[in-house]
Amino acid sequence: MAWFLLVVAGLFEVGWAIGLKYTEGFTRLWPSLGTAAAMLVSLGLLGLAMKSLPVGTAYAVWVGVGAVGTVILGVLLFNEPMGALRLASVVLIVAGLVGLKLAS
Repeated sequence: MAWFLLVVAGLFEVGWAIGLKYTEGFTRLWPSLGTAAAMLVSLGLLGLAMKSLPVGTAYAVWVGVGAVGTVILGVLLFNEPMGALRLASVVLIVAGLVGLKLAS
């Protein structure tokens, strides 16, 4: 259950990272409130997952899921470039996440 909560926390991290783009420096009310809510949910779920997972593993997976998801959505929503080196880097992050799961 802790791993499930951790992945969901990472998905909410993606939500608030992308949400920051839409807040326009926290000048837009609804995107700012949604981003803040996603932050709270993400951190809350991370805290719950850390009750039974090692802190280093939990934090690294949380950041990794957030980073990979944010890169993917950046490409899809904001037309950010996805070159070979960037793709390889994302693959390495995913490999690291799988490695942390297997090591736990």
